[in-house]
Amino acid sequence: MAEVIRMPLLSDTMKEGVIADWNVEVGDKISSDEAIAEVETDKATMEVIPYVEGTVLYIGPKKGEAAKINEVIAVVGEEGEDYKSLLAEEDEEESQDAEEKTADDTEEKDSKSEEKSSGKEVDSKALEEAEKNATAIRMPLLSDTMKEGKIVSWNVKEGEEVGADDVLAEVETDKATMEVIGYVDGTLLHIGVPEGEAAKINSIIAIVGKEGTDIQPILDAENRESEDKKEEEQPKEDAAAEKTPAKEKKDTSKKKSKTKEGRIKASPLARKMAEEKGIDLEDIDGSGDSGRIIKRDIDGYKPQQKTAKSTTAPSFAPAGEEGYEDKPFTQMRKTIGRRLSESKFNAPHFYLTVELNMDKAMRVRKEMNEISPVKISFNDLIIKASAMALRKHPEVNSSWLEEEGVIRTYKHIHVGSAFAMEEGLIVPVIKFADQKSLSQIAGEAKELYGKAGEGKLQPNEFSGNTFSVSNLGMMGIDEFTAIINPPDAAILAIGGIKETPIVENGEFKSAHIMKVTLSCDHRVADGAVGAKFLKTLRKFIENPATMLV
Repeated sequence: MAEVIRMPLLSDTMKEGVIADWNVEVGDKISSDEAIAEVETDKATMEVIPYVEGTVLYIGPKKGEAAKINEVIAVVGEEGEDYKSLLAEEDEEESQDAEEKTADDTEEKDSKSEEKSSGKEVDSKALEEAEKNATAIRMPLLSDTMKEGKIVSWNVKEGEEVGADDVLAEVETDKATMEVIGYVDGTLLHIGVPEGEAAKINSIIAIVGKEGTDIQPILDAENRESEDKKEEEQPKEDAAAEKTPAKEKKDTSKKKSKTKEGRIKASPLARKMAEEKGIDLEDIDGSGDSGRIIKRDIDGYKPQQKTAKSTTAPSFAPAGEEGYEDKPFTQMRKTIGRRLSESKFNAPHFYLTVELNMDKAMRVRKEMNEISPVKISFNDLIIKASAMALRKHPEVNSSWLEEEGVIRTYKHIHVGSAFAMEEGLIVPVIKFADQKSLSQIAGEAKELYGKAGEGKLQPNEFSGNTFSVSNLGMMGIDEFTAIINPPDAAILAIGGIKETPIVENGEFKSAHIMKVTLSCDHRVADGAVGAKFLKTLRKFIENPATMLV
């Protein structure tokens, strides 16, 4: 199925990108990790990687032309595939967006008109002057799943001079700790987010500019924009669904939400919600600028109620004290919780467990390590065997794509290997694992685990997996079930190797047994498919020489 390639966000301040050069032409076949174009941003010239493979069916902007963020720049799919319907859908969406923007602009004008009457409209001239002499440094998008970033440390202090290539701060994302570079020279005029606190993508974390610049207009504009967004985010229909509260006796002694002429200051959205809920605006204290009533004031309004007298229980002196310690979510832990919850509740899991006789694998591994340039682990053997089994059972090397309405079966095999960190779990990816030797897999895995431990993995090193493995055997776990790592359709949970009595040809003997459990997304792979995959995996593991042929 054809897929559109859009202009990516390649820097925190980027609005559009200019095509510096196309590395491909229409009709060329490309791989998922191939750079198809070079794009000049406001900061540097960077590569565009599509992360899909196929034939280039369409190229939009020509060399030297600009494209806005998220605008379609190319289409990749099967040779001869009809892609024009995709472009037509894009045009239709753009038309709808334009209509919605027109409606939003009308409401914004109404709001600004009202703000003007209150005397609190942002001074555009002062803002323009401030932006000439200072640059806002915003929280950049440092990973594909990042929603916000936590400031681990600031490397500079307010008032210090910084260069365009200086690292201003270290930010903890959901994947790793990464550096933030300002890309401007000047004085650090403002730090907006203290160490240990988080900031959403694209929010101001610092301001750099000419010493003595008045940066307040920049901060005021940011606060106003943030306030407006909060009002727009909650769907208007929520207001109509709530029950109309009864009116209480008016108390105007603390009201600050009126102009000198006695007019109540409220945003258009707040007025409409109050009317729908039957709330008298005079009963509400506004929390916006100069007491302006905004949406959150309507949402949080509760009629005053008389509280009943409380009764006191007999005194009691406990022998000990209750206590607890709250540990704030890390960005990584929040993302793990969100993504795995989505996986567990959206993908119907089923589990298949088999026992693998590891006697031959243990002997062969020992022999291979005598000549291998890198020590080969049992996990490396499992990665290689899984990749080769996936080649024979491509149904397991697939994804359920709800929005597209398709099951995508990948032609490439990228195996993710879960790695435990103090902050949580990350999954470095061994790409084209079926084509690599055991020593190559071992060397690459060792390098990726090292980077993961230091928090230096790059996004392309922990994304793109088509299958995953999770190994707790080295921690003394005999067997377990793992939650599928989206967008995979399966994950293999690996237990420890344990000497176990078995019966062979009517005789008792001992063998080294490893239990592995395959978690499958039932929407993609049925039980028989998973069973066949495990049967092939067992053949490779119990006869390792077959993986070398």
